[in-house]
Amino acid sequence: MKIDDIDAFVATVRCQSISLAAEALQLTQSAITRRVQNFEEELGIELLDRTTKPPRPNPMGKVVYEQCRVVLREVEELRDMVGSEVAPVGTFRLGITQAIGDVVLLDALKQLKGAFPDLSTQVSTGWGTQLVSRVANGEMDAAAALFPSTKVLPDNVIGETLGRVELVVVAARGTMTKRSYKLKDCHDTGWILSPDGCGFRAVLQRALVGQGLSFKVGLESFGVDLQLGLVAAGLGLGFVPMPQLERSAHRDQLDIITISDFKSILDIWLIQSRLPTPLQQAVDFFSNSVEAAFSEKIAVYNQKSRRQRAA
Repeated sequence: MKIDDIDAFVATVRCQSISLAAEALQLTQSAITRRVQNFEEELGIELLDRTTKPPRPNPMGKVVYEQCRVVLREVEELRDMVGSEVAPVGTFRLGITQAIGDVVLLDALKQLKGAFPDLSTQVSTGWGTQLVSRVANGEMDAAAALFPSTKVLPDNVIGETLGRVELVVVAARGTMTKRSYKLKDCHDTGWILSPDGCGFRAVLQRALVGQGLSFKVGLESFGVDLQLGLVAAGLGLGFVPMPQLERSAHRDQLDIITISDFKSILDIWLIQSRLPTPLQQAVDFFSNSVEAAFSEKIAVYNQKSRRQRAA
């Protein structure tokens, strides 16, 4: 019997809606339905009256619901007991994507060392899906990555969103002077992107395919600043998170291009195992650092944009 399935059942009853339960747990409706069905199969009894819309707990479902709430409280208390009573020591295995690491990693590691001097932090970078898999396999304690708000996680991990990041299309300054373009207008120019496996590349590719457009990659390279340097040299278009663009040495050589039929906003996700961990204080501290850093960066950008529009 899985805690995930119990959690889905409790959320469905509490929210009185599968769609709201899915939103609350940041899962798809089909995932909620599947988990509730798994829970019923484990118990060998139906818990919901599906003749009503939305489904409501039947008499046994109400009894099980109350007991499940007790179980979830006990699990949460266990997490708190393990995570808060003892200062974390040992090795904190952290995964992070470059898009987040470029913005927050240096300051976050300094802050972690100051708060937990006996803790050694081991950082690995990679694509978001790779990091989630490593957390799920127990190879990492936590990971920070950018995903759509509809991201479905493996059953044995949990995630929380810490903010949102806009991805923007950029071109060499002065080369694309219209107020707005469509995706099809960008085809001949081509794109400068990370190799296959990058989530941003996948987002753009889905948008192009959805419009029946071919995916023309002019150059592939690792490293956003190298990509932006190539864009500034007029070799293609870039597609990057706004915070990375704003901190790039090439920022003054680039223009943000408005694409009227395409806009991408991703959530910042903090991923960790569902199992209690003695490093929970470190996980929470890092989570707060990421959230605060991105909030500050976005606020600075918004202020800068307002000044530019007023000028």
